[in-house]
Amino acid sequence: MSRFQVKKVAVLGAGVMGAQIAAHLVNVKVPVVLFDLPAKEGPKNGIVTKAVEGLKKLKPSPLGVADDAALIGQANYEEHLEQLRDCDLIIEAIAERMDWKLDLYKKIAPFVAPHAIVASNTSGLSITKLSEALPESIKPRFCGIHFFNPPRYMVLVELINTPTTSPEVLDQLEAFVTSGLGKGVVRAHDTPNFVANRVGIAGMLATMKEVENFGLSFDVVDDLTGKKLGRASSGTFRTADVVGLDTMAHVIKTLQDNLDENSDPFYASFGTPAVLKKLLELGNLGQKAKAGFYKKVGRDVLRFDLESEEYVPGGQKADEVYGRMLKKPAAERLRLLRNSEGAQGRFLWAILRNSFHYAAVHLATIADNARDVDQAMRWGFGMKQGPFELWQEAGWLDVAKMIQEDIDAGKALSKAPLPEWVFKGPVAEAGGVHTAQGSWSASAQKFIARRALPVYERQHFPEKLLGETSLPEFTTAGTTLHEDDAIRVWTLEGADRAPGTGVVIASIKTKMHAISPDVAEGLTLAVDLAEKDYEGMVIWSGDEPFSAGADLQAMLPAFMVAGVSAIEGAEAELQNTMLRIRYANVPVVAAVRGLALGGGCELAVHSARRVVHMESYIGLVEVGVGLVPGAGGLTYIARRAAENAATSTGKDILPFLTEGFTAAAMAKVGTSAIESRKLGYVLESDVIVPHKDELLYVAINEAKSLAKGGWRAPAKRLFPVAGRSGIATIKGSLVNMRDGGFISQHDFHIAGLIAEVVCGGDVDAGTLVSEEYLMTLERKAFCALIEHPKTQERILGMLSTGKPVRN
Repeated sequence: MSRFQVKKVAVLGAGVMGAQIAAHLVNVKVPVVLFDLPAKEGPKNGIVTKAVEGLKKLKPSPLGVADDAALIGQANYEEHLEQLRDCDLIIEAIAERMDWKLDLYKKIAPFVAPHAIVASNTSGLSITKLSEALPESIKPRFCGIHFFNPPRYMVLVELINTPTTSPEVLDQLEAFVTSGLGKGVVRAHDTPNFVANRVGIAGMLATMKEVENFGLSFDVVDDLTGKKLGRASSGTFRTADVVGLDTMAHVIKTLQDNLDENSDPFYASFGTPAVLKKLLELGNLGQKAKAGFYKKVGRDVLRFDLESEEYVPGGQKADEVYGRMLKKPAAERLRLLRNSEGAQGRFLWAILRNSFHYAAVHLATIADNARDVDQAMRWGFGMKQGPFELWQEAGWLDVAKMIQEDIDAGKALSKAPLPEWVFKGPVAEAGGVHTAQGSWSASAQKFIARRALPVYERQHFPEKLLGETSLPEFTTAGTTLHEDDAIRVWTLEGADRAPGTGVVIASIKTKMHAISPDVAEGLTLAVDLAEKDYEGMVIWSGDEPFSAGADLQAMLPAFMVAGVSAIEGAEAELQNTMLRIRYANVPVVAAVRGLALGGGCELAVHSARRVVHMESYIGLVEVGVGLVPGAGGLTYIARRAAENAATSTGKDILPFLTEGFTAAAMAKVGTSAIESRKLGYVLESDVIVPHKDELLYVAINEAKSLAKGGWRAPAKRLFPVAGRSGIATIKGSLVNMRDGGFISQHDFHIAGLIAEVVCGGDVDAGTLVSEEYLMTLERKAFCALIEHPKTQERILGMLSTGKPVRN
């Protein structure tokens, strides 16, 4: 069978989900055409045009850069159905109405290409019933595809087959969604609300019911059920507001309409909560309506009070004792909560018990195995652990006994007992559902391994669940070449590696992967090892962030003892490390995921190439702590400006310098790899990777490809700078900003120092300088600022509170 290629996608339906799915396709460079009904007035594509324009205003942005909205093709069903013939994938994402969807399928069927996959983005309608409207020729190529909102940021995509869906089609689509879109795929059974919403919405309903039982306020519940519980920081009710209360009500109705007491023993708890009913009556649909469970008035966040039907002051927090309980080891944590005398503790035990109970009772019908449930809850609801993982960590049989005791005592939401497999057989013997052999399938009554599709060979270290001990750990995998507290230098190459082949990997181990003097020393050592006996090097630290910057705390003791001279020495060493990486005799590839700020950004830009995860945040942010970039960041900006100017017919460098100066002086951060490309921190020659777990694979192959292509380090060149005239021009605009109250006097002082460095100091425009010369200017500016009282205020404020000080 030939390789399935997605050269073009059609998205049917320009509503909230359809438009944002189209936006994400544009982010990953997949050509897309967005369809909707013809407008009754004005241009026929008016509905789609309005939706595409709306994408530019949404926060968080569905687009990597707003300008890319122009790349979304626009079409309507009346004039443009012929365009479907060119599409390899058609995603239907219209409103959740079975009759509307079936009518649309009949309309598009004659125009579907003979190889194209057709998928319905629905949150709960029966995929099998939808397929019945399709011709026999399309049925094998039809399935469900459920994106979570917002599609750019939410990892989970559920794929749902029908009895007639070809297994090969599902494998092809899973490969594209994983590698092409960067998503985590869970295959769901065709049951109401599939996996994540079935468990997640049932959990939210159960939580709301327990809130009523224990008389807690929404803000206290959100404080308890957010990060403290290892879940999304928005907690329960803020999450509902973000999702939309009408959307939530629709998903609840799907449960109510398609289930009953016989098919779901928890059905009695699926009634629409009174507070949700009232908010829907009032039209308070959540964040999109600027009012839901919460409402922001000025700077105050108010919460809805059902009794008065008014918004009252919010901001209440949970008792600190429960925050401390939730930091305990899992087994101790659950026992403490269960035996707690306070309402908040008993509430927490109740919602956890309910989630364990529900997942166990329904595992056989909603999912192929327990791994799919836990991954769905991680990826779709932002949980640190799925219900089965936490249960297993806390002691499988001990927790099972506590749950069953509550069921027997009538404290649970349902009288349904835990399934027999919980207490007897392979799961009980293994101490949980996740093992080295695989995860438990209640329907097959055995442990099932992960799918071995070729796409997963690109993931050296896939995100693993507790108990999946057969999957490798990046901290111990491969062969260690050097390791200390700051860094691990290692390789994945086997013992049969030929000399001069293979790639060295440098993994920073410090907190937030901050760059300390020891890290700098380790990176230099890694380059030495790579040059001696390998063909390339990759800087990859296994998890987020790439690096949050230079380690200021590590520098402070030296500053206190030896003064600024110690700082200058450390900065010089850091700069030398950056130049060592830039001019290495093997290609050094930075594999960037998450934050690459300050020194992390400088480390990335001095590498030969960057392989960057789509959702990375890159920028020079030293201004926030009252400093200038001091490890070559400003030198990079000046050099890039000169290189870009050299391709122009004009001789003035300043226009090419302005954007880089502004980014550093205003601490601009690219909020996607695409935006970072516009800021100049990611280049056109760099690679943007949609899936975080493919980053290392792509980076290693990029390093090998550069080496095999005859890599040579760039020649050291002198380059022209803007000089004193450029400094004068930039400072003139800074005066206006200071006098207009847009920046403080200290901001003005810092920005002036940045201008002096990137323009090359007190020299004529066009003077040729070296990187070492500019780095000397950087060090002087950095050291002068670190002695400044205002900068010291900013540094101490950041270290103590984690928030920037404005002075």
